[in-house]
Amino acid sequence: MVFRGTITDAANFDPSVDAETLYNAMKGIGSDKEAILDLITSRSNAQRQEIITAYKSSFGQDLIEDLKYELTGKFERLIVSLMRTPAYHDAKEIHDAIKGVGTNERCLIEVLASRNNRQIHEMVAAYKDAYGRDMEEDVIGDTSGHFKKMLVVLLQGTRDESGVVDADLVQQDAQDLYSAGEEQWGTDEAKFIMILGNRSVTHLHLVFEAYEAIAEMSIEDSIKHELSGDFERLMLAVVQCIRSVPMFFARRLYKSMKGLGTADNTLIRIMISRSEIDMLDIRECFRLRYEKSLYNMIKDDTSGDYKRTLLNLCGGDDDLAGEFFPEAAQIAYKMWELSAMTKVQLRPTVRPASNFDPAADAQALRKAMKGFGTDEDAIIDIVANRSNAQRQEIRKAFKSLLGRDLMKDLKSELSKNLERLIIGLMLTPAEFDAKMMRKAMEGAGTDEHALIEILATRSNEQIHAMNAAYQSAYKTSLEEAIQSDTSGHFCRILVSLVQGAREEGPADVERANTDAQELASSCNADSDDMEMKFMSILCTRSFPHLRKVFQEFVRCSNKDIEQIIKKEMSGDVKNSFYAIVRSVKNQPSYFADRLYKAMKGLGTDDRALIRIMVSRSEVDLFNIRKEFKETYDSSLHEFIQVETMIGDTSGDYRKTLLVLCGGED
Repeated sequence: MVFRGTITDAANFDPSVDAETLYNAMKGIGSDKEAILDLITSRSNAQRQEIITAYKSSFGQDLIEDLKYELTGKFERLIVSLMRTPAYHDAKEIHDAIKGVGTNERCLIEVLASRNNRQIHEMVAAYKDAYGRDMEEDVIGDTSGHFKKMLVVLLQGTRDESGVVDADLVQQDAQDLYSAGEEQWGTDEAKFIMILGNRSVTHLHLVFEAYEAIAEMSIEDSIKHELSGDFERLMLAVVQCIRSVPMFFARRLYKSMKGLGTADNTLIRIMISRSEIDMLDIRECFRLRYEKSLYNMIKDDTSGDYKRTLLNLCGGDDDLAGEFFPEAAQIAYKMWELSAMTKVQLRPTVRPASNFDPAADAQALRKAMKGFGTDEDAIIDIVANRSNAQRQEIRKAFKSLLGRDLMKDLKSELSKNLERLIIGLMLTPAEFDAKMMRKAMEGAGTDEHALIEILATRSNEQIHAMNAAYQSAYKTSLEEAIQSDTSGHFCRILVSLVQGAREEGPADVERANTDAQELASSCNADSDDMEMKFMSILCTRSFPHLRKVFQEFVRCSNKDIEQIIKKEMSGDVKNSFYAIVRSVKNQPSYFADRLYKAMKGLGTDDRALIRIMVSRSEVDLFNIRKEFKETYDSSLHEFIQVETMIGDTSGDYRKTLLVLCGGED
């Protein structure tokens, strides 16, 4: 194994000198924390063990106990954890995860899904030595169901590490996984456990490729469809570690720091356990997947001596770097290949109601609105549980039976965000998109993010319908409105997209190579020429073709298209191209990110929240929910419940959003 850590053996190492330096840093009143952290983070773990021995020999005291006495808080946890051997550190993490009331399932998942056989055997032995207990028995006593069974399989440390691949067994395993899940009603979890828990990494890479050919979807998507809860999270973690351990840890690090508050235990655990193994690759994967370097995210999210220690372990700022390390370039290439091969089964959360009677619904809505007061619950129950096509029938029946305009009645009876949400649901998709475009451009200022989000994600057919609805409602063309409200390259990009003339069909491999070369060459041109070249390709080629282009871009430039856009462009142009790339790669993930940004921090962008929940509820909101959960370690349902509580005093707006969300993950 080639180690690509940020911490290596210090040259001219003398454990006795280091022991004396640490002793002097802690004697007297106060302690020299900088001297402590600088020394400990510049020695390998093996060297730290020698320092512990030399400290006791020289001063008759336990170094770890002295450090615990002198240091406090997160800084103490981090420094003391660095002094343990990897096996004892892992053993303590598992012990802490299952002791007391409640279980830290995410810690169990992270450690057991990512360690090789040797690391697991050493950890189990260290656990027995440290706590006088059997790790497997403790895990069994604290977990249940299929989650427990898979953890026990991983604890055996018996994954095949021979590297030998049987082509027939690859096909058989792929077919068995398909038969155990997507092909049947219900899931044979035991088959997933047996194959994913025992086969070699090399073998499973090929199984995943064969599975995609059979199922026309990735193994990750199948796991999200077929499994649930902690078992789903564990199996996804195993698959992610099979694909790329550094990418798995990059995701875990991001989740530990994003949003409000920091999961310091996770951050400490990963930075320590990977600092001598693959931190360089984790850094590159982090830069590949997210909008900033790991170094800068740690810098922005932590403080004091704790921050300085973490930054020493991180080892450098990749925002200053240029091209990928080899590992990250390969991962980027495989990510685009996976994106190109995968056909995601889009799943809505709102479906047509059975036994639908538009006349009865129209009468019920009228009853909910006449007289004093309004029965909001009755309105929500009908509108949020019907498909858009059914809502259009209700509108017609309301006018035919009652001689009244349902939209006007709803507007007069409802208010604020609930009114906007219910009216949005009652409009046709084309009318709703047209209205959202109008709202984004009317008055002072422009909501550029809304314009980008809509035009970057709609099909040609949807754009044509939106154009017609806009012309009908506002007596001017959408293109003219865009031209009067935006300017420069951003205006050109939007005008290109609003034509609804994107090519359709599969990738042309030869042309994709040419497009990739042209994009790579344009990176050396001036910014105007570069942006025009990106526009000519990103705004016109089909999504399947662009996936191939982006994959070949990695091969010919050793760079990722997302990173180039973030680094070389700015403002609305950057945001437009970035939205297209994210949509090409994984549109549900793009919308999950937009929903998160709409709700996180101070205040909620209710217009964005309403726009996405309405427009995606009958398309792919279930997929968006799954991506949200995987990326942010919080369900969309839970996030809506918490983030809309302050501004929604009656709770009706929140209730409607939760009905559209469709359930808790």
